[in-house]
Amino acid sequence: MSIQQDQADYTGALDQELQDFLAVKSSELAVISSDAQALIETISGLVTGGKRMRALLCYWGWRGAGGDPAPTTPITTAGAALELFQAAALIHDDIIDRSDIRRGAPSVHRQFSQLHQRQRWALDPERFGHAAAILAGDLCLSFSEEVFASFQVPEPKRARSVFNTMRAEVMAGQYLDILEEVAGPSRGPENAVERAQSIIRYKSAKYSTEHPLVLGGALAGAPESLLRGYSDFALPLGEAFQLRDDMLGVFGDPATTGKPAGDDLREGKRTVLIGYTLRLAGPDDAQFVDQRLGIPDLGEADIARVRQIMQSCGAVDATESLIDDYSNAAFSALSALPLDPLSGQALQSMAQAAVQRSA
Repeated sequence: MSIQQDQADYTGALDQELQDFLAVKSSELAVISSDAQALIETISGLVTGGKRMRALLCYWGWRGAGGDPAPTTPITTAGAALELFQAAALIHDDIIDRSDIRRGAPSVHRQFSQLHQRQRWALDPERFGHAAAILAGDLCLSFSEEVFASFQVPEPKRARSVFNTMRAEVMAGQYLDILEEVAGPSRGPENAVERAQSIIRYKSAKYSTEHPLVLGGALAGAPESLLRGYSDFALPLGEAFQLRDDMLGVFGDPATTGKPAGDDLREGKRTVLIGYTLRLAGPDDAQFVDQRLGIPDLGEADIARVRQIMQSCGAVDATESLIDDYSNAAFSALSALPLDPLSGQALQSMAQAAVQRSA
């Protein structure tokens, strides 16, 4: 079998499991009210398609630890739980970040506010959109737990510990992110890069790469030495992945990323890139950038000026250098893992795609 065929078989089985699960849930909500099915429709839209990076890392973590190549329970079910958790995180993240676009289409809270407007309902469509999306995200979190708890493995405590830790860390990392937006200006630029790196680690890197890979290994009964090796590879990979995402949030092509250019600046994200800018730019340029973070209607001229400052002060080069450092650490750790050739090649390919991506 080839990497491509194995992944296609796995994602096909994963897609079917998600469709079957959500069809059952749609029927259950229909008993309550046909109106409640809108919640399932928005969740289904988010878990349909996508890169499946987390689920695929879980699959190759399973395979690398000797798991059955066939896409059967528990690995497809674990992948479905990860995809549902990811969807919940995206729904809530878009509300927190005031982001109206997700993957080139309206985000979930915007879909609900548009539904309100089409139906000409009473009161505020934006408030309804936010409230309905919060409930959709909560429902998605509930579904994720329900799916994960539905299968049996020889040593469930190891896998359960990984899954529980992942969820708690994402919530803590998300809180640190919003805290930095409001407290960052008063805390100064001296440690801004380090604070942003901590946010990356717990909000994104661990749940995007490390925990899915380790979860797959734990489900297959991997020894602790292999799980530590998985972490040594996947954590720096996740940090490089998120740094690349932050670069795309300022410099990415909207036609490729599916989000408006400069959206991270409008949302006030205090990323590593911003931290380097505030540390390396001259006082006037640093003040210019700092004062424009979080302006929802920040204009293209100001965004272009911020980009120019980032490039001229060395913040872009510093961020790219950090991406290289994390990438080198990840690939070095990967080369030391005792994996079969197919699993090693699959993880190598996924890692390269994660750090070299344009979307």
